[in-house]
Amino acid sequence: MPTRPLRRMPAILAAGAITAIAVAGCSAPQGDGGDGEKVTLTWFMGAGVPDDIATAEQLAADFNAANDDVEVVVDASGPEGTELDNMVKTRLSTGEMSDLFWYNSGALMQALNPDVQLLNVAGEPWLDGLQDAYVTTVSTANGTYGAPVGQAMGGGIFYNIDVFEEAGVEVPQTWDEMLDAVAAIRGIGVDPVIQSYGDTWTSQMVVLADFYNIYAQDPDFGTKLTANEVKFADEPGLSSFEKLQDLADADAFNEDFATTLLDQALAKLANGEGAMYPMLTFAQATIQQNFPEQADSIGFFPVPGASADDFGLTTWMPSSVYAPATTEHPDEVKRFMAFVASPDGCDAITEARGITGPYVVDGCEIGGDVSRIVSDMLPFFEDGKTAPALEFLSPVKGPNLLAFTVELGSKITDAAQAAKAYDEDNALQAQQLGLEGW
Repeated sequence: MPTRPLRRMPAILAAGAITAIAVAGCSAPQGDGGDGEKVTLTWFMGAGVPDDIATAEQLAADFNAANDDVEVVVDASGPEGTELDNMVKTRLSTGEMSDLFWYNSGALMQALNPDVQLLNVAGEPWLDGLQDAYVTTVSTANGTYGAPVGQAMGGGIFYNIDVFEEAGVEVPQTWDEMLDAVAAIRGIGVDPVIQSYGDTWTSQMVVLADFYNIYAQDPDFGTKLTANEVKFADEPGLSSFEKLQDLADADAFNEDFATTLLDQALAKLANGEGAMYPMLTFAQATIQQNFPEQADSIGFFPVPGASADDFGLTTWMPSSVYAPATTEHPDEVKRFMAFVASPDGCDAITEARGITGPYVVDGCEIGGDVSRIVSDMLPFFEDGKTAPALEFLSPVKGPNLLAFTVELGSKITDAAQAAKAYDEDNALQAQQLGLEGW
């Protein structure tokens, strides 16, 4: 569906995204740049998200084609989830990180001790072309550290339009309507909600994408969390965990949810083997690529709350490319980051994954045809019915949420226990960050 060019993010995003997608690795041999020798920059990233790998490879290829003296090589050999987070922190602290790495913006970046361990790019002219909503997510009081490797995203629920029509249900705008839809879809013999705990980070999506509904009740929740004045074991935070428990208790999931992977979940959705899949909108690119004939039959809606009058979207800033402070090639690294944060970089990202949401780089416009998922998402941006994901409002983001949501979705624990465990995880992380009040 064609849409008008969109260059500016809504004001609500200015406060500053699963996920859980990161990068790491060890350095490869590189040229020293002297006497005309080509410098090789190795860009490490996790191996679990094909669209991210394709994006990195396209950015590298386009940059390499325009630069004879620098070559960026992508190495997607990192693990996933908590193991990857730990590897990133270890390699940065030991000076073993590669010249470039892909990692989250927001709270997880803050946990890397960026002022000490990352290359500070503050003052680079290309930063002037980035939206403030993004820059705040890769900055501290002392510096700026990243360049965006994607577009802003929404978090919510993909759905198979044909299955919805067969079951006689419409897009739910309240949580009660969501549970009614689950029952109706189960009645036609289709799995109502797909889960993919084989990629553990995906287990967090219902909880994380529900933050708009917490924000709608308490816009200061992020500030209060930072100051240790609210807990997820209490309302309104507890409701996000209760929603995942509601789905588990309703036996809404596919039988093989414990081992299903992201790509397999998208295949189930596209083929009508499941009706809904909680996910970030970046994954629409995989649907477009792998299931082009079914792509127009996959729509998107936010996680519903208590009232249809306040139906809105939780949004994420793009992940970023960073460099360690120990890089031996800071000038070449900055040249690559400048390319990433330019309209040419946006073109490379669009080539790799299509349009998944608004860009945060001035001069990068959305035009032409976009997927049904994106066209369903964009009105929430345009109408200002969005709230930034919690990780952009607070540096407090315990790293083990994915373990607690796997247990909750698997009925090993309940919402109250999972929320309490996450509060304890947050406390440990806040103490490591040295935040006051913890």
